[in-house]
Amino acid sequence: MDKLEYERQLLESGFNYICGVDEVGRGPLAGPVVCAAVIMPLDNLLEGVDDSKKLAAKKREILSENILNRAIAFHICAVEPQIIDEINILQATRLCMKNAVEGLNIKPDFVLTDGNMTLDISIPQKSVVKGDALSYSIGAASIVAKVYRDNLMKEYAKVYPQYGFETNVGYGSKKHIQAIKDFGLTPIHRRSFTKKWQ
Repeated sequence: MDKLEYERQLLESGFNYICGVDEVGRGPLAGPVVCAAVIMPLDNLLEGVDDSKKLAAKKREILSENILNRAIAFHICAVEPQIIDEINILQATRLCMKNAVEGLNIKPDFVLTDGNMTLDISIPQKSVVKGDALSYSIGAASIVAKVYRDNLMKEYAKVYPQYGFETNVGYGSKKHIQAIKDFGLTPIHRRSFTKKWQ
């Protein structure tokens, strides 16, 4: 599969700085949604960049470090549970992606987003369903976002040890749901996602 198909078409159309954007953490009961925007050099590809969910954790961590070292520009954003509860997860994801793009220190010429997401930005954009597996730039962003969020949840696990965040990273595992029933909600839980156990 040619992971540069979208990027190549854009380069041929005269766009130089092509940014990939992806999110992680739309489904968890706890923790923020995290988005990464990455502009990668397209003449020297990193081997192994793919949808972050298909990669082993150790491989993801190594790739994330290499992506950040090699990126022309990158920016990582998080939108906290309180905002997710206020504006809903879809709007929170759009806001997070927009903030990630607008936080880049080099303005992209074109933005490729994962999924079916139109952002409120002035830059030309295209959303690509399953983009993290189909586009090198989006795949790189998905790896960066996933590693960042997983590490964040491991830190939260030290503060709230009962919930197993180091393994479930906020998703609704059996242990996590039982802990909500036993200990209640933490400040990082999404109230709108946990109503049935409150």
